[in-house]
Formats: sequence, C-alpha cells, structure tokens
Amino acid sequence: MIVFNGIFAIFAAKKDSMNKLLFSEKMKLADLIAANHNLILMLPRFGIPLGFGDKSVAELCALNSVPADFFLLICNVYSFDSYLPEYKTVISTDMRFLLPYLRASHKYYIIERLPHIEQHLNRIADSAGEKYGKILKRFFADYKNEVSEHFLFEEATVFPYIESLTAGRQGVGFRITDFEKSHNDIEEKLNDLIQIIFKYLPANSSQGDSIGVAFDIFQLSADLNKHALIEDKVLVPYVKFLEGKRNE
Repeated sequence: MIVFNGIFAIFAAKKDSMNKLLFSEKMKLADLIAANHNLILMLPRFGIPLGFGDKSVAELCALNSVPADFFLLICNVYSFDSYLPEYKTVISTDMRFLLPYLRASHKYYIIERLPHIEQHLNRIADSAGEKYGKILKRFFADYKNEVSEHFLFEEATVFPYIESLTAGRQGVGFRITDFEKSHNDIEEKLNDLIQIIFKYLPANSSQGDSIGVAFDIFQLSADLNKHALIEDKVLVPYVKFLEGKRNE
C-alpha cells in the first residue's frame, strides 16, 4: 500500500467524523490518481477510460453514468487504510453500481491478474527443478480454484439474492449473515506463496521473474484485501439494511 505524504494536504478536500482527509467529487480525477496510482486499476471496473484531462470526479462520473458518491466511497476505502465508512454513509450512498463493480472486479482477478501471475510463476517453476516446480504449480492451482469457487458462490447465490431484495422481491433460503460466516480470507494463501518464493527457490532461479511475481502477488494481495473490506464494510451492512426494510 502506498505511503501518502504531504500530497494529502493538496489533494484531499473534506474530512469525515474522525477527522481523516477524504477525496471529494470536486477534485480532478487526475489528482486522485496522482495521490494513489493504484486507483488506476479501479477505472476499468467503473467503465471510465483514460484520457480524462482536467475533468472533475463529478463530471467524469456523470459522463459514464456512475454514481459519484459510490465511486468516491470505493476510492476512499482503497486509498485510506484508516477509513471505514459509517453505516449512515453506506445506506445513504447510491448503490446501483455495487454489483456491477464487484462483478467487474471478479472478472479482472480471474481473467487478467491471476493468469498474468501464473504465467510468471510457471517460468519460475520450470527453472526451479522438478521438486519445487511441482510445489509452486500445485499451490497456485489450488489457490486459483479457491478464489474461483469463492467468486462463483457470490455470483450464483449472494448477488442474485441482493438483486431480489433491490427489486422488492422476497429473498428465499439465504441471509447475508450466511455470507458473513462463509466469507473466508483468501489472501492468506498468497502470503504462503510469497514465503515459498522467498525461502525455498534455488539460487539459480530467474531473479527477474522471481522479483516480478513477488511484486505482482503483493499488489494482488493488497487489492484483494480491499475487495474483501468493501464486501464486509459496504455490501454486508447495505444488504442488512435492505433485509430490514423487507421485514418492516
């Protein structure tokens, strides 16, 4: 995660109840990216292309039919480790883009990031000898399967349930507390993989590939951690709010 310096004094425009600086819709999107370049990974998930010039967050969100308050909620969660949205913030935010955003995130992980890391890892495995090569390939294959199953459960069960609630229909056979209980931390195995790379690869393995894949895994781990945080601190309280409305 990026360490932010005095740039916050320039690029942050408002404060939450805990006096933490946050981004605002009046800011230029280019300034948000300058403050935290990891936010550039978020833009495709919102359908916002590069080449946005000096347009503000509000202008670009309007051009791309993205609720500005939701966009800023995601950007603030990703950029400020100490920021956790309050319940009243969550239920007052326009959540129309929540499921499209989460689905786009799943697609990014499964189609882009994991195959990219696997390609690097396979080069390392092929040069590491049969013993360590098999360990690396099997470990990563197991991890991919776990991530895929986690996302499949969300898309086949959790998301349709939320869509039923937002459409005013009765969700049957599922409650969001079931999701909370089964929401396992899928970042732990990435940390194990890093340890394998650091500790057990032979010295003659490609250093360029080893360092490159380590950085990729660190970035993926940080991204997945924020993804899980959004589900825990945004999706779950929002769905509990919907369930409460249904039961009124």
